[in-house]
This record gives sequence, C-alpha cells and structure tokens, in this order.
Amino acid sequence: MTMDITHLKIAVVGAGYAGAAAAKALSNLGAQVTVYEQASQIREVGAGIGLRPSSMHQFNTRGSGEAIKAVSSPSGAFEILTADCRRIAQEEWPEKDAYGETTRFIHRGDFIDALVGVLPEGMVKLGHKLEKIEDGGSTATLHFAGGETATADLVVGADGIKSVVREQLFSDRQPVFAGEHAYRAVIDAAGTYDMVADGNLRMYIGHGTKIYLLPLLHRGQVSFDITALNPDSTWAPTVTKEDILRTVEGFDERMVEMTRDLDMDTVNVRAVYDIDPVDVWHSDSVVIIGDAAHAMCHHQGQGANSAILDAGALADALAGADSVKAALASFQAARKPITDELQRISRNGWTDDEVNDVFPGQKPGQIAATTTASATEG
Repeated sequence: MTMDITHLKIAVVGAGYAGAAAAKALSNLGAQVTVYEQASQIREVGAGIGLRPSSMHQFNTRGSGEAIKAVSSPSGAFEILTADCRRIAQEEWPEKDAYGETTRFIHRGDFIDALVGVLPEGMVKLGHKLEKIEDGGSTATLHFAGGETATADLVVGADGIKSVVREQLFSDRQPVFAGEHAYRAVIDAAGTYDMVADGNLRMYIGHGTKIYLLPLLHRGQVSFDITALNPDSTWAPTVTKEDILRTVEGFDERMVEMTRDLDMDTVNVRAVYDIDPVDVWHSDSVVIIGDAAHAMCHHQGQGANSAILDAGALADALAGADSVKAALASFQAARKPITDELQRISRNGWTDDEVNDVFPGQKPGQIAATTTASATEG
C-alpha cells in the first residue's frame, strides 16, 4: 500500500536546477512543497547548457516541457575537433529514439526562469539562508539566518556543491579542485564566423585547453566556454584577457579572435571543482540531490541533467513507496550507481592526437564511449 502523499510536508533547500525541478515533480504528486532559497532574487549567470532527451522527457511528463522549449534551441549532433579544426568524432545525440526528443540548448538564466516560472505562486521563499539542520528521525527542522525555522516530513537538500545539508548530515569532505579554470561568456552569434550555425555543439581540444561552442540560436547567441589547465584553486580567480588568450594559443585563429573580442565584464571565471562520491544520501526524513549529492566536473555535461533526473526519480520513488524512509532508500539505489560512474568519467578530460601531452593516460578509443553526454555546464 502506498502512502498518502497529499499530507506530506516537504521542504526543498535551494531553488536551482535540482530544487526547482524537484519542487515541480513533488507538487505534482499533491505534496505540500515549500522551496527555501538563500538568494534575495533568483538569477543565474554563466553560459549555456545542453538538456538531454531524457531530461526533456522529464519536463514533458511533469508539465514544464513547453516552458523549456520556448526558450531553447534543438540540436541534432555534437562534434569534437582538434585545436586546428580536424575532426575527431561526430555523433548524433543519443536517446532521441527512446524519448522522442533531441538535446536542446538553453541559457542558464532562461532555464532557471522557466523552471521557477511553472511553480505555484508563493512556493519559493527567497532570502532564507540555511544555517543548521536538525534531523529528528520522522521529521527534520531547518534553522535559517535571522531565526526563522521550518519543520517538514521530508527535507530535500538541493543546495549545491557547498551544501549545508550534506556537510552537516552526510559528509564533511570538501569540494575537490580539478586543476582547471572555466571561462564562460555568451557572445553574439555574428561574431562566431558561423562555426555553429547548424545548431550543433562543437568542442575543440588541444594544448591543455578545451573550447566549447554551444549555439543558442533562439537568442542569436553562442555560449563560449574555455576550460584550461591552471593550478590556481581560488574559487573565483582573478584573470586578465591576456591570461585567457594564453590558453587559446595554437587554436584556430577564429577562436583566438573570439577570445580577443571578449568583454571581460561579461566573462564568468571559476575554478573547476567536484566532490568525491558521498556514501549515503539520505536519512529517514532528509535526502540530498543534484550537486549536493554528486557535484561533478563539466567535461561530460551531465551536472544539470543528473539533477533533473534525480528530481524525477525522487518523485517516482515517493509515489511508489509505503513510507518516506522506503522511498529514499529506493531513490538512492536507483540513482547513486549512475551518478558515481558519471562523477568518475567526468573527472577525465578529452583526447586528441596529442593525448599524452594534454591528458596523460587517456586513449582516443574512449571518446565514443564517453562523448555522448558532452555539453557545457558546470
């Protein structure tokens, strides 16, 4: 016998991809859902991401699909090339036949707006910074800065790579530096020499650097992402345009010119971090999802997609279980083996003819097995 979800009080910590997607999926079940977001306004900076067919299927079945499609562009394939534009691999996006969808590219800000926009008015409470969580067994209590508290039958920790919920209840291991920086900007498509005019993702690799060109055709823009080896582990490093230009030396002159034309005020600069696999994601009344549970490097483009699939899997587990405790165990059993492997794969970079200089120990034959998820995000 399944439980009566309509009496379930759920508190979601974080209104990012994982939290907003989970809130929609859980509220669809009839649960009483409140989302607590620490920011005073919801905004997302950075660049574009790719939403896989499996993610689009989730949105279609849970009432968000049209909102996402309205602010995204479809893509038929991805291509991997060397720094001088020699093709290494080209493939159609997988899962198209299984879900009747293709990968779609979307700006991070538009994505958050669409996810939050389909939530009932008043569900998201801004300005709630979580300071402490108390796990009471059958319920859990959140303590926010300013003194406000909230108690729920289920707390969903969707509070990202620096998750307070994870650190206080499940793992105090800190994020792990990947030895790279990511420089991201959204630029005018007119300045990209029609390199992605067909709507397909292209990634260029060489000299310790990866350049992603992800088209946002519905915006007339392209997401331009440079990921480069760098020993500086500062979370938000300070770099100059000259620093970034050095990372693209030896690349096709068109990409060098795009870098030269960057407005540094629009460039998002971040060191690349992930986390080690977390052994346990849940107690009887608390669960972590998305980056809080399995933050991963962006090399495979699976961070946001994994968060979305977590949200759907959590809702499905709750809908089919006789207790919250059983549902959370079922959710972890379904999702953790998958995300553990994605975390492992995502710690690898990519390969080209100079693999031994750029990414020691990797072989070109690995590309076909791992590139099917590629898209810029992180």
